[in-house]
Amino acid sequence: MTDGFLVVDKAGGMTSHDVVAVGRKALGTRKVGHAGTLDPMATGILVLGFGSGTRLLQYITDGDKSYVATIVLGTSTITDDKEGEVISSAHAADVADSEIERVLQSMIGTIAQRPSSVSAVKVDGERAYDRVRAGEKFELEPRQVTITQLDIAAIRHLDSTTEVDIEVTCSAGTFIRAIARDLGEQLHVGGHLSALRRTRVAGFTQADAVSFEDLKNQKFTPLKLADVARTTFTPRELTLDEVNELSYGRPLTENGHTSISAAMSPDNRLIALLKDSDGQAKPIAVFAAAN
Repeated sequence: MTDGFLVVDKAGGMTSHDVVAVGRKALGTRKVGHAGTLDPMATGILVLGFGSGTRLLQYITDGDKSYVATIVLGTSTITDDKEGEVISSAHAADVADSEIERVLQSMIGTIAQRPSSVSAVKVDGERAYDRVRAGEKFELEPRQVTITQLDIAAIRHLDSTTEVDIEVTCSAGTFIRAIARDLGEQLHVGGHLSALRRTRVAGFTQADAVSFEDLKNQKFTPLKLADVARTTFTPRELTLDEVNELSYGRPLTENGHTSISAAMSPDNRLIALLKDSDGQAKPIAVFAAAN
């Protein structure tokens, strides 16, 4: 298979780029990318696209995502997670459950969230984490994100800290580390993330994933480009004449909706992505060249 997708269950202690590098070797191609970076500490779903699959990654990255995570109240770090230098500590064993619930509940919906300063967000062309490592201190501008689920799975009061397990579903661009930081700030005890696992990216779940070891040992069956296109977009079944028209980049009659359609040939090939504009369904990406 020269075009498709592979869902990998990333282990902790490696970067998303590390997974891509192993994926290139396992898949036998340099043309491999991923949908949505995971921090080295984080585990879970990392979607790899290869061949023409890389052209769909931007749409998968834009999809919502789900996570499970553990917040530690009582300690703030420079990275807002357990891997960063501790910058403040406070006694947090007695924080009321009702206060934790109140603050987290207030984060559900469309909110302005300030990304972690140690992140891949670019500031004046440079990654924020590079500027922090160079000794610069600054705060990133808040950005609009949407959190549709923020459930508390467990609260544990320890000797000097409190741990909170949460389940989150959110839009692309949401920082789970920022949820931990903001919870700690609003409770005046500080907070950081001690564990993070991504359980879903758009339509991809843990059931689709292979382990990193299986990736290295090439024990996997990739997902087909056509199958992913059908589940990611609204499919449009084409006639042979329409396949020919699209192969030349020509528009078709309207899809009749505002979302992107995956134009599928009678033999189940992805021919193009279509979007309605000016009374026509116009190709925004063509995958099958004219004969």
